[in-house]
Formats: sequence, C-alpha cells, structure tokens
Amino acid sequence: MLRLRRRISLLFALTSAVGLIAMASLAVRSDSGRWREQLDHTMDADTSWALGLLETDEDGRLVLDVLADSVDTACPPLTVLLVDADDPDALTVEHAPARPCLSVSRDVVLDAGRAAVRADGVRAFDGRTTGGGPVRVFAQPFYAPEAAEGAAPQGALVTVADATAPRDEHRRLVWLAAGGCAVLVLLSAAVGHVLSGRAVRPALAALDRQEAFLADAAHDLRTPAASLRTLAETALRGETDSADVHRRTLRLAEGMGRLVDGLLTRARLMSGTAAVTRQPLRLDQLVEAVVHESAGEGHRVRVEAEEAVVVADPDLVRRAVGNLLDNALAHGHAPGVPADVLLTVGGDGTLTVEDAGPGLPPEVAGALFERFRSGAGSTGLGLSIAAWVAHAHGGTLTAGRSAAGGARFVLRLPTSD
Repeated sequence: MLRLRRRISLLFALTSAVGLIAMASLAVRSDSGRWREQLDHTMDADTSWALGLLETDEDGRLVLDVLADSVDTACPPLTVLLVDADDPDALTVEHAPARPCLSVSRDVVLDAGRAAVRADGVRAFDGRTTGGGPVRVFAQPFYAPEAAEGAAPQGALVTVADATAPRDEHRRLVWLAAGGCAVLVLLSAAVGHVLSGRAVRPALAALDRQEAFLADAAHDLRTPAASLRTLAETALRGETDSADVHRRTLRLAEGMGRLVDGLLTRARLMSGTAAVTRQPLRLDQLVEAVVHESAGEGHRVRVEAEEAVVVADPDLVRRAVGNLLDNALAHGHAPGVPADVLLTVGGDGTLTVEDAGPGLPPEVAGALFERFRSGAGSTGLGLSIAAWVAHAHGGTLTAGRSAAGGARFVLRLPTSD
C-alpha cells in the first residue's frame, strides 16, 4: 500500500509538473510575442505618420523639409533610405538624426531597409545598440507618389525602439514561472501523497472539475477581455467619442458579468454545491415573467401557457428558461431578420421553445448540450446549463425541429402530482 501511495504521489506530481510546465511555456511564449507586437505596433504608427510627411519636388526628388520640421526624428530615431536606381539592393541614407536617442550601427539600419524593400512590406526584428542594449528594429517601404501598381519601393523608413524594459519584464516572468512551477510541483507531490491514502478518486474528480472550469473561464472571457483592451487603447489614443466608449464599455462589462454568472452557476452545479430547493412553482407565471424581463427589442416573442405547477428550484428554472429564450433570440433567425419565438407551457410541466430560424445543423445535434456548443455552432454555456438544471430536477431537455423549420427545445420538469 505504501508503494502504491508513493507511485500515485509520483504520478500526481509528474502530471502536475507537465501541465504546469506546458502552461508556463505557453505563457512565456505568449508574453514574448506580446511585447514584440506592442513595440512593432508603436513603430508602425510612427513610420506611417512620417510617410505622410514625405514629399517630392517637380523632378521626382524626395523633399524631407516637412518631415524634419514636423517630427523629432531623433527619438525615436527615424532614418530615411533611398533605393539606388541602378542597383535595387543598394540603399543610400537620405536622412538620419544627428544625435539619435538609440544608436545602432549603419549596417543594421541598411539591412532592415533592404529586407523591407525586398519583401515589399514591413519587417521587424531584434537587434542591439552600439552599446549592446536590446532594441527592436522596424522598417517600412514607401513608394513614389505617381508609382504604378506593383512598382518597386522608392525607399524605406527605419526606426528603432528600446526593448530593455519589456525584455526585463519578460525575464522576470520566466523566473516567476519557473519558480512557481517548482513550488507548485512540490506542493502537488505533498498533496498527492496525503490524498492518495484517503481520497484519490474524489481528488482527481475535483481536479478535472477545476481544469474544466478554468478552461471555460479562459475560453469565454478571452474575447470580451481582448475587446475591452482594444477599446481602452482606442480611447487613450483619442480616436473615438468618449460617450461611445462609455456605452461600449458598459455593454462589454454587462456581457462579462453574464458570462461570469453563468460560469459560477455551472461550477456549482458540477461540484454539487448548488442546493436544489424544490418547492411548488407556477411554471406558466415564471415563463411570462422571464419573457417580460428579456431584452428582445425588435423581436417577436409569444407565450401560450396553461396553468402548470412543477416542483423545482425557482432560481435554477428561471435561469434555464432565460437561457433557452436567449438562445432562440440569438440564433433562431437569419442575420438582419427579427426572431419569431413561441414559448408554450403545458399543464404537464412541459415548456416548449420554438423559433423560425435556420434550425439545428446535423453536425452539432449529438453534442448540443455540451459546454461551448449552441444551435448555431458557436460557443457558450447556456444550453448546457439548461440541460444540467433539467437533470438536477429529474427532468429532461431535448431538441428537435420546429414546425416553422427552426429549432425546438422541450424542457420537462416534474409536476406536483
């Protein structure tokens, strides 16, 4: 038994180590690309602004007076390179700052310009200053004003950004990830040794639920979090109206709140911590209340209800009904066409939700009530939560085709009989 406990503990520690190392590697790799993308985005904005200030005289020669007068080309350092008419691989320095805040060798600048000209597109790579400091080098080609489509670039703009701070932060993240993995592996080995003698199976089940919850949270919150960040960056640059930013931020916050609420409900249902309070409940009245509270502007929602008393938890049933209605309003109609949803409550404790949308694709029918599935094939938790609520009450939730050709969901709950 002791040997078995040791093997289980070792397996638990190794499994945790592999998972943690994989997650740490993914985080480190993601951060490595993130800070480079941020620097590249900033330098792309700088060079794009400078491109608009380049002018040519009547003879087609480049005039840099406006650029030199309007932009501080010393910090970040901005170099203008011209392609030799006789040798496309030869570049000459048309303008370079006398005292740049970041000094890199002439060869680095020329190599960056050649790469952009040859690729006919922007190019960015890591480099070093003359003093050995890390920098990010960015080159963007430009063309003559009257150049025909497909013409070769006239030259390239090259700029440099200091990468010391983001590299230092990245190194700290690497050390933090490595140290955290080591500590967590040791802790997981100790916990596995303790749990293996008493509750290995429940521990593994709890770990599976935790991993599933984290996967759900990361999956559903990734998109609104990225949208919120993009909105904030746009607002900081002053590219949009502040009132519009506030309205869009509020919508994103409300959507993320609904996602978090759904994730917590799912976690409680799976862990068994959500107590099902069964009591007599008028299903017809609850459905009418949910429809009344639902924000279905522009959509047609009808209710045909008979008096029905079921024995169920009011809060959980309300969530299940709301999820079914939200699914019909979101996916039960063609783009640009208002939804037509009919909710029917039978006296036997049956709720039917029908829409006139495109119906259920055959490829999702078998996994419709799994997490990340919906009637349109998109991700979400609404239908899976509704199915869990039905099963928690000893009822069922089935899906099929409505008379109007759309989707038809039938929720059956036990009655007071």
